[in-house]
Amino acid sequence: VQLQASGGGLVQAGGSLRLSCAASGRTFSMYHVGWFRQAPGKEREFVAAVSWGGAGIFYVDSVKGRFTISRDNAKNTAYMQMNNLKPEDTAVYYCAARPKAYPLLPSSGYDYWGQGTQVTVSS
Repeated sequence: VQLQASGGGLVQAGGSLRLSCAASGRTFSMYHVGWFRQAPGKEREFVAAVSWGGAGIFYVDSVKGRFTISRDNAKNTAYMQMNNLKPEDTAVYYCAARPKAYPLLPSSGYDYWGQGTQVTVSS
């Protein structure tokens, strides 16, 4: 499966962005989808994941209540709505996929990656 993330940009603190992850090449509903981010000088971290059918969802504690992950299998696209953005959310955001035969977590199990999209939150 090939993935392409989009929707990043520059926003002020408190603002919102919606990231999209468009999939092609394989049946999208056969994969879990995760969002990850990497800030300058830091390791890549897990942000959120949604199971192949959308029923299972997990978030890292720092984004709970602010970010919402979702997917539309008919459109081969996953989303992450990000509200009340903070400067510490600044990072390159990546989407990734894992075959549904495997568990949704741990986050280290994602094998298919898209290119990142930059999110910058100014204070």
